[in-house]
Amino acid sequence: MFPASFTIRDIRISPATVLAPMAGITDTVFRRVIRGLGGCGLIMTEFTSAEGLTRSERRTLRYLLFEEDEHPITAQLFGANPEAMARAAASVEELGFDVVDINLGCPAKKVVKCGGSGLLRDLKTLEKILFSVRAAVRIPLTIKMRGGWDDQSIVAVEVAKMAEQIGVEAVAVHPRTRLQGYAGRANWEIIAAVKRAVRIPVVGNGDIRLPEDAVRMVAETGCDAVMIGRAASTNPWIFRQIADYVSKGTYDEVSESDRYALLSGYFRSLLETGWPDAIGKMKMFACSFTHGVRNGSVLRSEVHAARTPSEVLDRVDRFFTAPAALGT
Repeated sequence: MFPASFTIRDIRISPATVLAPMAGITDTVFRRVIRGLGGCGLIMTEFTSAEGLTRSERRTLRYLLFEEDEHPITAQLFGANPEAMARAAASVEELGFDVVDINLGCPAKKVVKCGGSGLLRDLKTLEKILFSVRAAVRIPLTIKMRGGWDDQSIVAVEVAKMAEQIGVEAVAVHPRTRLQGYAGRANWEIIAAVKRAVRIPVVGNGDIRLPEDAVRMVAETGCDAVMIGRAASTNPWIFRQIADYVSKGTYDEVSESDRYALLSGYFRSLLETGWPDAIGKMKMFACSFTHGVRNGSVLRSEVHAARTPSEVLDRVDRFFTAPAALGT
């Protein structure tokens, strides 16, 4: 049975679903879209550089902007310096986040050089980071990790056990390796192995594309909650669909008018909030979201050819109200 909720220390999260951190996607505007659609129990920021945060870089601080209606919310940090990670975590606590999370999963080269999944090859440094961050904050501490660096070094169970002993209070597992990136299949048995090995909540992540996948992951792994990333960027309604599927056994498909309203509303919110480089953000979001739109490649081309935010909005309006007009 799909869990109704799960608890990270004294924070009850209901439903037992989590929005994964995604670079360029899970900003405050998108997170509030997810909150507004319903069905998501916990949301997370984009992964944020601890070094950048300790230097108070404006770009880094922007990743940690959030509104009161986003609670409960987790801030995710990455870095490889224990002292910087501890200072950054303390800053996150001061900003009012409910949970701080350490990124042990990002496979991007520039992140691996200074943290992310690169720490799965250096467990001694990881242990120092966990001790330092745990000592620096009172709020719950969690981690999100990959299964390991490659197929010959699956360390998820070892890392989860170490984290639990240090005081980490939940662990999310994406059971691909760093070398896999996002290719191939996620080995859900790694999630099940971690669940058997620790008593803290285990959140499963990877290859959840439909509500049925979320229910199947829980059944096959025993995980306490599910985390969704890429599928939520193309279908932000997936959390609500999971809730409907669990309660009723069915869920509604997303209509074109729903997609139009969300995309247009998201872009307009960027402008209303004075988001820096709004047009760049629009184009980035269009890359992911329009993969769920019929004839989305046409819309992506139109958005990327636009030169101003108003031109982006005009092209979105034209696409959904008169698709044949595009390209004419």
